[in-house]
Amino acid sequence: MPQESAPVPGVDRPNITALDVVRAIVLVVAVGTLALWGFATWPLPWNVVLGIGAPVIVILVWALFLSPKPVLRLHPFLRAVVELLIYVGVTIAWWLMDQPLVGIAFGVVAVGAGLVSGRRSLS
Repeated sequence: MPQESAPVPGVDRPNITALDVVRAIVLVVAVGTLALWGFATWPLPWNVVLGIGAPVIVILVWALFLSPKPVLRLHPFLRAVVELLIYVGVTIAWWLMDQPLVGIAFGVVAVGAGLVSGRRSLS
């Protein structure tokens, strides 16, 4: 039997929506794609560097600018540009792996989720 938790004074729990779940999945797919791109498409010394480095850079950029509690707050327009640059990089990675349809599908889902989220944060 599930027990409903009573509200704790002084603790604010965020409401997680389906959009938040989609955006989290998009981020995980982006990091995984860049790792796959690095390890699968480059020769031996560079595949380790890019297979580890590209996902780490995306995670750092996300933590600095795009996380729910970012280290550096940006204007919403600049925040959208940073997010779009990540999505473009992942889409280009899919194209370089000869999977343009996967890249286009990722781009459509990622940009769509970003647009809906951006509209929600502005209103």
